[in-house]
Amino acid sequence: MVMTDIGSSRPVAQAFELVLDKGESRVAEFEVRARSPLQKLQHFLHANPTAVPAIVLLLSVAAFGFTVGSRFLSMFNLSLIIQQVTIIGVIGAAQTLIVITAGIDLSVGAIMVLCSVIMGKLAVTMGLPAPIALVVGVAAGAGCGVINGTLVTRLKLPPFIVTLGTWSIFFALNLWYSASETIRSQEVAKIAPLLQALGTPVNILGARFTYGSFFMLGLVALIWFVLNRTAFGRHLYAVGDDPDAARLSGIRTDRILFSVYVIAGVICALGAWALIGRIGSISPQAGQTANLDSITAVVVGGASLFGGRGSIIGTLIGALIVGVFRNGLALSDVDVLWQEFAVGWLIIIAVALDQWIRKVSA
Repeated sequence: MVMTDIGSSRPVAQAFELVLDKGESRVAEFEVRARSPLQKLQHFLHANPTAVPAIVLLLSVAAFGFTVGSRFLSMFNLSLIIQQVTIIGVIGAAQTLIVITAGIDLSVGAIMVLCSVIMGKLAVTMGLPAPIALVVGVAAGAGCGVINGTLVTRLKLPPFIVTLGTWSIFFALNLWYSASETIRSQEVAKIAPLLQALGTPVNILGARFTYGSFFMLGLVALIWFVLNRTAFGRHLYAVGDDPDAARLSGIRTDRILFSVYVIAGVICALGAWALIGRIGSISPQAGQTANLDSITAVVVGGASLFGGRGSIIGTLIGALIVGVFRNGLALSDVDVLWQEFAVGWLIIIAVALDQWIRKVSA
């Protein structure tokens, strides 16, 4: 019986091999659905977050150039727009880092003004050397960032609530320390001209720039390098996209978040230096709209308020878009009220577009 089973096993094996030879040898395939032109556009915009703001900027310049004419397209006016967005660009850089981590900072403007008052009071009123006053002001900005970062990382409070509260605190300290008094530009120029250094004009081919404009571009270039060429930058995006996954992969998320708020405070202090150079004087009432302007630049620039997506180049373009709109509408004799109306729609459209683009990864 055993011999018969063993002997009959070979024909069975041969039959099995024959079936295998005639079987289907193709690899499993998945059906690929053709994308519509709209879906292709959606995927392209998702992969290139700065494409939308760049297109909007070009169309805005073309539109105002057509309607307003040479007054808008002159080298002097275009360079004036860059001067006007210097403060928004610098503060927007700080806001970009925080928004990438899925946070938001409503206190950036208050930090900037407080640091400008500290620099002015120390250098002009108290007679401290301007370089030392500048360093103390930057340290004060870092200290404000430490407060925000500690509350967010240690007490696990929402960034929106934390910075809303510290905005009121820093603004109150600003009014108390300055006694609500403005230091005139003549006094600053006489006693501490270093504080006005970033407002020094430079004429290039009929265009008028300031050192503050070049400072903004240099800061943008530095942050671009950090975000795209360093591990710290990759960790920022990882924390903003999925903090739990980032933590499980070994990233110290709390340390990253704390560092971001401190760096943002330092950038705001540097923005205070640029603010003094821009307006000449030191006023506790300056930069009242910097908080919202920085968020506007970041959102219009293609960053996602949900974190993990955005670029510093997009923020710069977003700031330029806001500047182009306000400048073009002003040259068109549009009332300031309707200028703000237009900027408000820009924000809503930008957020709606971001929601549509995010559906690609859903």
